[in-house]
Amino acid sequence: MIKLSGKKIGRVTHYYSKIGVAVLELTGDLTVGERIRFERGGEELFEQEVSSIQIEHKEVKKAKKGDDIGLKTEKEVKEGAEVFKVS
Repeated sequence: MIKLSGKKIGRVTHYYSKIGVAVLELTGDLTVGERIRFERGGEELFEQEVSSIQIEHKEVKKAKKGDDIGLKTEKEVKEGAEVFKVS
């Protein structure tokens, strides 16, 4: 198994399939424009650029450790998927 690079910054706690939004519980900081990767069970699901972050339905440019955020995803992602910042 290949160990993928990147720092774990959170996990998916919920996914709204109708609007394509994942709720993430952050364990690290995240800024719009950064690249992230979703993994589940050590398997890479997909990578994407962060295009928008919402906290309490308000658009923000940056979120920090401990925040619960809404994030538009390019593909469906399941609860429990881990999120890594791609260096």
